[in-house]
Amino acid sequence: MSYIPVRPDPSLPPVTVNLYSDTQTRPTPAMLDAMKSAETGDEQHGDDPTVWALCDRMAALLGKEAAVFLPSGTMCNVVALLVHCRPGDEVLAHRLAHIITSEHGNHAALGGIMMNPLDGERGLFDVAAVEAALRPRSRYAPPQKLLEVEQTANLGGGVVWPQAQLDAVLARGHEAGLATHMDGARLMNAVVAAGIPAAEMVAGCDSVWVDFTKGLGAPLGAVLAGSTEFISEAWRWKQRLGGSMRQGGVSAAACLYALDHNIDRLAGDHTNARTLARGLAQLEGMKVEQPDTNLVFFDPRGAGLTAEAFATAMRQQGVMVSTLAGRVRACTHLDVSAAQIELALTAARAVVAAA
Repeated sequence: MSYIPVRPDPSLPPVTVNLYSDTQTRPTPAMLDAMKSAETGDEQHGDDPTVWALCDRMAALLGKEAAVFLPSGTMCNVVALLVHCRPGDEVLAHRLAHIITSEHGNHAALGGIMMNPLDGERGLFDVAAVEAALRPRSRYAPPQKLLEVEQTANLGGGVVWPQAQLDAVLARGHEAGLATHMDGARLMNAVVAAGIPAAEMVAGCDSVWVDFTKGLGAPLGAVLAGSTEFISEAWRWKQRLGGSMRQGGVSAAACLYALDHNIDRLAGDHTNARTLARGLAQLEGMKVEQPDTNLVFFDPRGAGLTAEAFATAMRQQGVMVSTLAGRVRACTHLDVSAAQIELALTAARAVVAAA
């Protein structure tokens, strides 16, 4: 098979509603203006003031000592695990976690790191699951070094961890001598949905990152935060993996703009997701998961369609959705309005009626 992305099919109708992912967002004119006027320098040399401003602000937001700007969230996960672990070490994470399902085995390929998948409803696990995975330390077993959580739990349905449950599993990890890491790709969605400050939400995490290319609407970039010692080692891996940049302030300015303008508005995405879920649930045979945030997962098989067939038929109607783990996923974001949600529901009704 080819791993090259497929170019858009010119025979398909134009996309009128893009629910494929919040990575599909485009920078707004105001964000582009911020990027054009950014003060820049050589980021790799430490001379870019806008990158420093972003890192300082994110460290404060997340309650950590330091932070580093990286090109992508996947690189944040890779760098974090390579700092926390050595070849042969084991990471405990939910079996639906992005680091297991969606990063092309890079942790094993680059770091020789093993994954121990935990079970639990909707992408979450509890202290009992952690207890069951812990082993006595011996020369026969792989050293268990890291406990990883994902906020929100993507394949679980964009679920927000109950804070008490999150704190409990992270505390148990620390008691067992494990470091703790949060994949915070959609952390700010969780912060807005739960009404809990980011620093309080991630207090039990030794490392955490936030993606700016999803609901926050920036064209690229993520920030990884932790202790000063951790970020020093993260910089070593950033350099080794080719993640160091030159005039990174152009991109960092978009992230700073997102922090100022695109966090509170996430609540509107959550409202649109609930509206979409209610409308889909009214279609006969449609099994819809109630969304916590901006991700709506549903199973159309009861309506006579596979997830892939539903997505293909919706694309013919000008609506893009994705398929993950045998379900359809619709993702609301800043480029989807309430009116477009109604257009998507109209298309879904037509698809189900035709089936």
